Amino acid sequence: MTTLSPVRRREILQALRQGTVPAGNLDVLAVGIDRFAPTVDEDLDAIAAGGSVFKAVRGEYGSGKTFFARWIQQRAMRRGLAVAEVQISELETPLHKLETVYRRTTESLRTAAFPPSAFRSVLDAWLFGVEEDAATAAGVDEASEEQIDALLEQRLAAVATVTPVYPMVLRAYRAALAREDAATADALVAWLGGQPHVGAAAKRVAGVRQDVDHFLAMGFLQGLLAVLEGARHPGLLLVIDEVETLQRMRSDSRAKALNALRQWIDELDSGRYPGLYLLITGTPAFFDGRLGIQSLPPLAQRLHTDFTTDARFDNPRAPQIRLAGFDLEKLVEVGIRVRDVYANGASAPDRIRALVDDSYLRDLASAVAGKLGGQVGISPRLFLKKLVLDVLDRVDQFDDFDPRQHYALTVASTELTDTERAAVSADDVEL
Repeated sequence: MTTLSPVRRREILQALRQGTVPAGNLDVLAVGIDRFAPTVDEDLDAIAAGGSVFKAVRGEYGSGKTFFARWIQQRAMRRGLAVAEVQISELETPLHKLETVYRRTTESLRTAAFPPSAFRSVLDAWLFGVEEDAATAAGVDEASEEQIDALLEQRLAAVATVTPVYPMVLRAYRAALAREDAATADALVAWLGGQPHVGAAAKRVAGVRQDVDHFLAMGFLQGLLAVLEGARHPGLLLVIDEVETLQRMRSDSRAKALNALRQWIDELDSGRYPGLYLLITGTPAFFDGRLGIQSLPPLAQRLHTDFTTDARFDNPRAPQIRLAGFDLEKLVEVGIRVRDVYANGASAPDRIRALVDDSYLRDLASAVAGKLGGQVGISPRLFLKKLVLDVLDRVDQFDDFDPRQHYALTVASTELTDTERAAVSADDVEL
């Protein structure tokens, strides 16, 4: 068991109380995905070396796709990479409009040192590095404006070829900082981050007029990768979560989104986005159904993976990987890990381990699965919430509390997700 600080332990337990995936230290809860670690680490090393990777993760609801994505993000940040997570939606973040995906990327961007949104912090770190390197190259304590501009142009040369306005606005942003014009600097950062409705006055200062559109965003993503590298973050892990929502879109929007995904994969293969790891997650219906990638044969061909063999022999290097749903043994194992995390920081750890022993964890796991129509695969979230909030907290706070005598599992409709609610009949839920 990984030794956790009191702060990290509290963060994990509080997230489980709320029924959400913890933000960090996921290795202590990772059950059943350890076999992917060597390949994931190889991919992340390739990204750090300037490569690009695409991976699709498939699994039913409750199989742990979000957990898996956060687990990879944690491993990426340990290597110094930046990470971002984008939820696709038809109205707010359609996949075929890259300007919205890019904007959500900058809004959710984070690093090991900076929480979301780390976009401005990364920009400032990059500019500071340019100024320092320009001074070092010139052999002076402080480089001149001309020397800094020359190095800035050199480092963004590849991006300037595709999107000349990116270095233009970066120069204008640096100039606004130098003259302490906070309003203009804020507006230019917003524009570089893909935000709409930036004031015309600020854009005039930088010599631009237009808002960021789909094609400009493609170049801006290259610019972001270049800035990240200059700020000593050798790449970006971008998670596109819940792509199965594309199936619920209108047919024309869905077709555009699928074609955009195909273009992304091709551009990653061509080397257009060095340092980008693009990870998508979705249900098997999205990958295999007629409203998913099968409706675009070129995309289906690129992602085709044979899953007819035993899951034990799945190739983690394939373009698609599948997550097996939780069975009772895995559910009990993750319960044991959570109990031990709790006990390691409790005032009476032996009492917690005695009252919430492995046998009780198995009984509780079976009971939660039973409340969800026997579907163990969608039980982990509710099981861990009940374990921490209703059982471990009470054992810790009340000396005479015995979960076998004083706790009876109840499940209210209001605490369930849509997927969990669909698995329960009305008679099984306390209203």
